Amino acid sequence: MVLVIPFVMQVFATVGLIGYLSFRTGQRAVNELAIQLTTRVTERINQHLKAYLETPHFMHNMTVSSIRNGNLNISNFSSLQQQFWSDIKLSNAVDYIFLGTQEGYFIGVQDYGDGRQVVKFRDRATAPKRLIYALDEDGKRTQLLKSQDYDPRIRPWYTATLKAQQQTWSPIYISADLGVLQITPTTPMYDAEGTLQGVLGTNLILSQISDFLQELKISQSGQAFILERSADIVASSTDEQPYLSTASEPIRLNARNSQQPGIKLTTQELLQQVDDLNQINQPLQFTFEINNKTQLVQVSPLTDIQGLDWLIVVRVPEADFMAQITANTRTTIFLCLAALGIATVLGIVTARWVTQPILSLNTAAKEIAQGEWGKVVELHRSDEVGELAKSFNSMAQQLHESLETLEENVEQRTAQLAQANAEIHELNQRLKAENLRMSAQLDVAKTLQQMVLPKPAELESIEGLDIAGFMEPVDEVGGDYYDILHYDDVVTIGIGDVAGHGLESGVVMLMAQTAIRTLQEMQETDFVKCLDVINRTIYHNVQRMNSDKNMTLAILNYCRGHISISGQHEEMIVVRASGEIERVDTIDLGFPIGLDEDIIKFISQTCVQLESGDGIVLYTDGITEAENLERQQYGLERLCQIVSQTWQGAADVIKNQVIHDVRRHIGSQKIYDDITVLVLKHK
Repeated sequence: MVLVIPFVMQVFATVGLIGYLSFRTGQRAVNELAIQLTTRVTERINQHLKAYLETPHFMHNMTVSSIRNGNLNISNFSSLQQQFWSDIKLSNAVDYIFLGTQEGYFIGVQDYGDGRQVVKFRDRATAPKRLIYALDEDGKRTQLLKSQDYDPRIRPWYTATLKAQQQTWSPIYISADLGVLQITPTTPMYDAEGTLQGVLGTNLILSQISDFLQELKISQSGQAFILERSADIVASSTDEQPYLSTASEPIRLNARNSQQPGIKLTTQELLQQVDDLNQINQPLQFTFEINNKTQLVQVSPLTDIQGLDWLIVVRVPEADFMAQITANTRTTIFLCLAALGIATVLGIVTARWVTQPILSLNTAAKEIAQGEWGKVVELHRSDEVGELAKSFNSMAQQLHESLETLEENVEQRTAQLAQANAEIHELNQRLKAENLRMSAQLDVAKTLQQMVLPKPAELESIEGLDIAGFMEPVDEVGGDYYDILHYDDVVTIGIGDVAGHGLESGVVMLMAQTAIRTLQEMQETDFVKCLDVINRTIYHNVQRMNSDKNMTLAILNYCRGHISISGQHEEMIVVRASGEIERVDTIDLGFPIGLDEDIIKFISQTCVQLESGDGIVLYTDGITEAENLERQQYGLERLCQIVSQTWQGAADVIKNQVIHDVRRHIGSQKIYDDITVLVLKHK
């Protein structure tokens, strides 16, 4: 083989190298062509989108100038209606212009694209309803089409503008009227004193971008799609919708979950190329394989000064250009195999007369390898093969002696390992006993924690209130706290969240419960004094524990429909009998407990009046920050929505619906924090 292989490989390598260079040259040409194609397609998409996306901001600037110059009055909805109707007639890129004011009023004109135009408005007379009227060919109102609850100040485009305080883009959201995905370029309008008067917006329906991408001629099976930095699909050249239909409302489709293999696999490969899509600040090109077929991909960022931040992805299969090169490759492989066969036959014939002495030496070496230590290689030659025979004989003798020594060493080492194994077994038994002891301690702590929670009988005995509470720790011992204490006509409600969870957090929670109970039994009603005493108690205990634990804590007093609240915790949700939601921020009502010795200067108080059927919902961040498999948080907005929808039921029913909805959102994802919710309804 030593003689045959080099001879054969020379012939094979020469033919193979020529074929390889030919293949690589063709492949390089294809790659360059594909890169030029993807670059040209990307530039065309970029140019189209910039023209499409810049038009609304340009029209906004014209409208703002007209308002500042006095040609338009922001309070005159009739003149605004005519102006918006004229703007839509003049531009094919804009089919919906609207204005939302700080008072909650709204005026907008929309072209549905099928010859119908409507005006949508909400003023002092129609609030909280938004009315939708059909428009005739002169832009005049005719027939009332729809009436719906609508407040522009809570829409995504309005809140995004308040946050940016300049021309910006809303997040992609669902249309309140048409139920399709859209994005809104917005412009805030301020008066001479800098006070916000309203927000001017223009809805752009994303399906129009998909229509443009589908008309592009990329290659035989190429694809183009646009992503947000979160990998959610904005538009694509396929017929797949960029959202998933659900029973409540559509959910954005992440490219990693797309039913289109090209989009799904391209996105997965892109996320392997870069850990975070936010890192892509310039065009990126890479290749990968789908079903053993190479794909050429170009990713380019699309941004503007108003904050738009998308990624344009163009994928072109190399196979669309490689048909002729593949045929040449098959011919080259056939020639290589033929050359290999001929060279092998010639090499074997040439080498056999040289290799016979070596074969004899090989047979003798195998007998020695089988343990026949007394075997001596009999080969009387003075050349290199003879020297090899002498080396084999010497090696066999030395190996035999080494094996005998090795057996003794193995016996000694086996004894040492047996002793070490016995020591490890004893240590393992100790660890098991320690684990049992720690588990028993945790069980005791968990039992104590559950014992101090208010019992259903206590809650039912409170007249005038319907109360339901729930707490589920993520570990054996949780850090969440809630309690309800009733003395005379006053109901004291406490809710808090210790940083982290586990035994230390559970101990701090019990400290807080004990301190609040003690102050309630002493009939202490001064909020400032109560929170100051609780803080000092927990602060000094935490210092003694040599721990860094602290907690948020809010204390509420309820008496005959009047609620006063003090202390820093999550927002308090106030629910009116109609299901309308109000949110009370507690950030300025206190300071984390146990973090500093003196917090008295931070403590404040606010009050809420409850009528019949009104109530409040308290919770910890284990609910609002609960994540699903896509790392999406449950969120306060969704909590408010489920509470509002179920408010007509009893407190226990509302509580159960909230917990069910949170668990449905989490799915099979791991739970990372304690979950607590408390529902109180004024009968």
